[in-house]
Amino acid sequence: MAVFFKTILYQPIFNALVFLYNYLPGQDLGLAIIALTFLIRLVLLPLFYKSAKDQTIMQKLAPKIKAIQESHKDDKQKQTLALLELYREHKVNPFSQFLLLFIQLPILIALYRVFWQGITEQTLANLYSFVSKPEILSHQFLRLIDLGSRSWIIVGLAVVAQYFQGRLSLAKTDKLAKDLTAMERMSRQMVFVGPLMTILFLSYLPAAVGLYWLTTSVFSIIQQIIINKKLTVSDDALIAIDKKLHHQQ
Repeated sequence: MAVFFKTILYQPIFNALVFLYNYLPGQDLGLAIIALTFLIRLVLLPLFYKSAKDQTIMQKLAPKIKAIQESHKDDKQKQTLALLELYREHKVNPFSQFLLLFIQLPILIALYRVFWQGITEQTLANLYSFVSKPEILSHQFLRLIDLGSRSWIIVGLAVVAQYFQGRLSLAKTDKLAKDLTAMERMSRQMVFVGPLMTILFLSYLPAAVGLYWLTTSVFSIIQQIIINKKLTVSDDALIAIDKKLHHQQ
């Protein structure tokens, strides 16, 4: 398994990082990390987009889900069928986030390993024959931040980006806190839990990992803004669902 992980994930990502490091201006490791992160997010964009879109739709459908659960609380089979019909009508997969996590986790582990170890004489042994060895080995970002050490600047920026990412993913609602569904309350809690976890996690890691975290959060913010502008749940469909629920009741 270790050989498979190294050959399929770690080595390709590391070689891509070195390639970018060689050809980007100034042989700046920070710029190489940013470029590599964007490339990986572009490759995984369909999965991330589907997951974020489904999450946004699920938040908007939360009142409908709650109504279905209450109207069929004594018949789990009817409840399940009604929920499946709701998901089908809005083309949403409630498990898409788990699928994304399952696919993304090995890649994240490989990325963290690459950024943690950086480009050193030891890691350069993993270069392919067609990737040139860098003439200069430096862990500097814009000649200001040592990516091999912890940087509170990077940590702070990552925390801010994580917070705005969480805020953007929330569905707009005028409901009072006591009227929120369990899913809506959890989403609001995650707006603060995410930044807290970011502080705890990045405080013990080199800035290279933090820069990746910051870059992928910025990418997610841009993606969520696009989703929020493009995504609309059909009012006619929601009215039709309301009629169905009232008829069933």
